[in-house]
Amino acid sequence: MEKLRIVFMGTPDFAVGILDTIVHHKYNVVGVITAPDKPAGRGQKINTSAVKDYALKKGLKILQPTNLKDEAFLSELKSLDANCQVVVAFRMLPEVVWKMPKLGTFNLHASLLPNYRGAAPINWAIINGESKTGVTTFFIDDKIDTGAIILSAETPIEPTENVGQLHDRLMVLGSKTVIETLTAIENGTVQTTLQTDSPQIKTANKLNRDNCKIDWTKSGKEIFNLIRGLSPYPVAYTLIQDEEQEWNVKIYEASFEKETHSIAIGTIISTKKEMKIAVSDGFIQLVAIQFPGKKKMTIQELLNGMKFSSSAKAL
Repeated sequence: MEKLRIVFMGTPDFAVGILDTIVHHKYNVVGVITAPDKPAGRGQKINTSAVKDYALKKGLKILQPTNLKDEAFLSELKSLDANCQVVVAFRMLPEVVWKMPKLGTFNLHASLLPNYRGAAPINWAIINGESKTGVTTFFIDDKIDTGAIILSAETPIEPTENVGQLHDRLMVLGSKTVIETLTAIENGTVQTTLQTDSPQIKTANKLNRDNCKIDWTKSGKEIFNLIRGLSPYPVAYTLIQDEEQEWNVKIYEASFEKETHSIAIGTIISTKKEMKIAVSDGFIQLVAIQFPGKKKMTIQELLNGMKFSSSAKAL
């Protein structure tokens, strides 16, 4: 049995949950590597990563390289004398980094690999209407999310669950799976399974302005899945047009009512209490939205101060 000296690499909140579990299990974390600080917002206030904030509180050694091949960084990383590296929601590593520790570098990915390799696996599992997902640990190789699988764990996706709720559940499941993986590495009992490629593998491409926009010609179920798969971040959006005005509106929460009708797709029907949008096979009932320059609000709150004409439509 070999005592582990761990370097942890990660950036967002999801990674913090995993790092916290490793620390609570009394593993020796000799260093934390995270994204460099960067200015953000109008005031260009310096933004630090969630992982850095956590590591500072715990008094862990922090490295923030801009270039992972930089000689000074590689020298400092080597001096930490880690025998295992754990990667969660970080960037692609050069071979010189992932090959450094004797016992390997493994990644936790929030999907059941080989499906949903890429940047946004939790979002895409919901957007594509999957009924289950999970987490996978694998040894890193020279491609993205293709290495030999160590462990995986599965969980159902609830029919109305949004990406924020699933993210938090996968963080818990991921923490458990990482500890099981570390135990196997420590005990020398790791067994791996090679990933097999096929044309049926689904990917988890980066989210962007184009794939976050609602296409009202799609089925109600597809639109509903897109909305929950992007809530609370980065949020699905649509253009709403009413007479001479047009707004770019974020939709945080909605429900789908299947119904046969002859109303034009995109037509907005609003009363004092509800607002719904016609789709090919029913209506998307809006629950929580955000207009430009306003805070997120419920439809009831919105309709208290705003009225829409009969010609209002979603584009």
